[in-house]
Amino acid sequence: RQMLLAGALAARGRAGYYGARHRGPAAASLENVLVGPATGGQRLTAFVPVMTGRPLAVRLHQALCAAREAIDYQRATGGMDAFDGAVEAGVSHELTEAIVAMVRGTEGARVAVEWAPGAGVPEGCAARAEPVEFSPGDLPALREAGARYLRDEPSVPVRVTGAVVRMRRAAPHEDGTVRIRVIAGADVPHLRMTLDEEAYRIAGHAHLVGLPIRVQGRLESRGGFRRLTGASGVVPVQVDEAERDRLMKSLQENIDFFEEACSTD
Repeated sequence: RQMLLAGALAARGRAGYYGARHRGPAAASLENVLVGPATGGQRLTAFVPVMTGRPLAVRLHQALCAAREAIDYQRATGGMDAFDGAVEAGVSHELTEAIVAMVRGTEGARVAVEWAPGAGVPEGCAARAEPVEFSPGDLPALREAGARYLRDEPSVPVRVTGAVVRMRRAAPHEDGTVRIRVIAGADVPHLRMTLDEEAYRIAGHAHLVGLPIRVQGRLESRGGFRRLTGASGVVPVQVDEAERDRLMKSLQENIDFFEEACSTD
């Protein structure tokens, strides 16, 4: 499942490290994938639906081939440059972690892809895709690449719209921490940020009247893209009646908490 998730992430976009980005939709795309051991117990087979899962299978196979080539280059030259280019093929921190987990404690592992005869061969793919093999000797390169992806993935400037779900500060008239459920602007479900006194007040009042907020800042890679730094420009945002009703219902369920969080007395 870990490797399939890495493939699903790569099918949605390229990155050396995804963190929380795209994780929900990627996991949802695996709901109809059947995974089970084959006869004898030495093989694990994943059956991926043709209509919805073929892009995942194609991308995963391409990524595994690129990872194999990057490992060979590293073992031959000592250089990690090939892993940089492999990102475009779908290699990521998440994929290297999945391969390490698959190979660790074994004599090696092989991944093969077979296309459903009735659906034909995907464009740009061989009719009989060669299996991709990994051995324990590959683990140092994979671990180094994974750490490199994690370290080098840049933060991302974003302008996010979200509903306030939690507010906290140590005392009135101070900066406070706000957690929002992301509605638009970032491929993560939730974000945390620190707001100054005025922005914190705006966020609290927006929630009290059933409105989300819009804020800009940088989505930090450290911590998995779950935190917005340099948050500024906080303003309430108008939404349709259905969304506002849902926000108001959430507020009513937590009214005591929000009255305390927004208090300036």
